[in-house]
Amino acid sequence: MTDSIAGLPFWEITFDADGDPDGPGRDALLAEVPARGITDLFVFSHGWNNERRTARRLYNGFFGLLAGQLRATPADPPVVAGLAGVVWPSKRWSDEPIPDFGPATAAALPGAAAATEVAPAPADASSPTLDKQTLDDLRDTFPAATRALDRMAALLETEPTDAALAEFHSLLAEFTAASGAAQDDGEGDGAAAGPRMLVDAPERLFERYRDALRDAGVEIPGGSGGAAGLGDRLKGAWNGAKEALRQATYWEMKNRSGVVGRDGLGPALAALHGAAPGLRVHLIGHSFGARLVSYALAGLPAGRPTSPVKSLTLLQGAFSHFAFADPLPFDAGRRGALAGLQRRVDGPITVCFSRHDGAVGRFYPLASFAAREDSAGANDAMYRWGGMGADGAQNQDVALDAIAPAGSAYRFSADRILNIDAAEVVHHGGAPTGAHSDIVHPELTWVVLAASRA
Repeated sequence: MTDSIAGLPFWEITFDADGDPDGPGRDALLAEVPARGITDLFVFSHGWNNERRTARRLYNGFFGLLAGQLRATPADPPVVAGLAGVVWPSKRWSDEPIPDFGPATAAALPGAAAATEVAPAPADASSPTLDKQTLDDLRDTFPAATRALDRMAALLETEPTDAALAEFHSLLAEFTAASGAAQDDGEGDGAAAGPRMLVDAPERLFERYRDALRDAGVEIPGGSGGAAGLGDRLKGAWNGAKEALRQATYWEMKNRSGVVGRDGLGPALAALHGAAPGLRVHLIGHSFGARLVSYALAGLPAGRPTSPVKSLTLLQGAFSHFAFADPLPFDAGRRGALAGLQRRVDGPITVCFSRHDGAVGRFYPLASFAAREDSAGANDAMYRWGGMGADGAQNQDVALDAIAPAGSAYRFSADRILNIDAAEVVHHGGAPTGAHSDIVHPELTWVVLAASRA
């Protein structure tokens, strides 16, 4: 069942929403990795691009670059590298830019130019309605919430009124209750079962998302509300409501990624360690996939003298930048959900971030942000609920480097997290998500390779 990418063996590992693995794929990995004498296995998890073809394009592009660098810079002693890609149920909305994880060519060599651009969005991001493809995808991803999704889609086709906005707001709460992960994701503050944004009144919530869309470059109608009449006041309200639904679905996929990592990938890695005790595993994650591979650390058995995970690289991570913090800066009595688990990486942890990531830098915090409860101001609230992909790991023992050409040295350490400002290469992308998926670059694959040899 082994496939290949750029001449290296490749295994696909599929998990359902509860972290249960596809049996044949898992069994093939456990049997074939030891049989092939693999010394270093690079395991990558996608984010919300889970259509299998899109995930495979990501793995083909990223691993294609990495394979070229492995050949161009042989290790001493030599390594036998293998590749694995995680597939799990998450969805990109059809109005977002399609990541072009294009084929790796000459860019496989250290120092070569990047091999990725971002294609135009296939659907109209300015439309307040929910297109059929997105609705069908959401039904498939969240089958328990079909009734709420169908009704919200119908409301978005009508004229906005205060009553309609209030109904949409209540349906958001119904959606989060019906589609939520089976277990607490461990990242909230215990004050709300769902996204904290639902604490706010409908009009205020939807205005905030409407304004965020405008700031991201999406052309939507209407003024800013306030002194105008009812019709003007509600212009653009459905755009904001639709964006709130998008963020609610991503909230649930974020929670799901933690469950899949902890209950799926972590135990699979433990079983792989049992089958191949000397295997070195290098975890890579993009977006919610960064959260997934981080939570896999929680699924490894405690008390083992050595960990099979020798490096962890997070690319534009869409989860709390305080996940590893101890204590939390706003509550000295609490720790980040993954605090202490960085010690289950027997090597460097690297967090690559970019200010051009609109998905994490602008939209990610808004789902956790309740405006009426924030007395310190929006900037403080955005930092309180910020993500790894916007500014790196926070309130932890960290070092900071800037992204450098392939072949460069980094300040890796087993004792501290290394934040790498990748804005110089992670900067292509359209509204509303920006450069969130602009990750197939030789500079980034070199970070993974260099960390694996640190």
